[in-house]
Amino acid sequence: MTVPQVIDVEDPSDPRLADYVALRDAALRRHLESERGLFIAEGEKVIRRAIEAGYRPRSFLLAPRWLASLADVIGEVPVYRVSEATAEAVSGFHVHRGALASVHRETRHRVADLLGARRLMVCEDVVDHTNVGAILRNAAGLGWDGVLLAPRCADPLYRRAIKTSMGAVFSLPWARLDDWAGAVPVLQASGFTVVALALAEGALELDAVAAALSPDAKVAVLLGTEGAGLSQRWIGAADAVARIPMRRGIDSLNVAAASAIAGYVLR
Repeated sequence: MTVPQVIDVEDPSDPRLADYVALRDAALRRHLESERGLFIAEGEKVIRRAIEAGYRPRSFLLAPRWLASLADVIGEVPVYRVSEATAEAVSGFHVHRGALASVHRETRHRVADLLGARRLMVCEDVVDHTNVGAILRNAAGLGWDGVLLAPRCADPLYRRAIKTSMGAVFSLPWARLDDWAGAVPVLQASGFTVVALALAEGALELDAVAAALSPDAKVAVLLGTEGAGLSQRWIGAADAVARIPMRRGIDSLNVAAASAIAGYVLR
């Protein structure tokens, strides 16, 4: 086993810890992570899943208690051993799991790679990182083949999205759409029946849409942004519009919850 390069660091301003600065500042992190080609994995399970999926670590920021349990995946990259107080000062929050890794960012799939699948979830402008992570987790857990993301969707490799996905972001294929306007016709040309999940006039109950699908149908379900839902362009282009029947004066669910229901019914 490779012996880790353990480096004790006490100063939160040490430049070697720059990858881990201000993890709660989403705007800063988008710029920093894109510029440096990295993402942050938090917690032993998530770190292990990322590395076992083939992502390459740049460095680790660890409380002493995690050195032994992560020794088998650390390899030859630097391990910055810090106190919990130093980790909090660098990251901007209490790192209660005491383990962070900076990992090389990779583009693993493109849209064309996913068009041969049978079941896809397609997100339009879902901007909350936890929702994106939850949708990826739901898709993976319910046996869907992948997720497509419109250009303005949140980053699946942002720390909160990774945590919420429970590492599904590393195992489930996903890709970002280049052309928002032409996305639905591209799916249809690849043989998908496109189902828009929306509170639109004339929408059918989700069970009825599922019952009308042929057993061998390829299905792509469209999921809209947290506020306004799907755009009229995507709704109008879809092959079917479905709604989840609601009660007690509630008209809709959080997009992540809706993705789980649609993913189960249309699986």
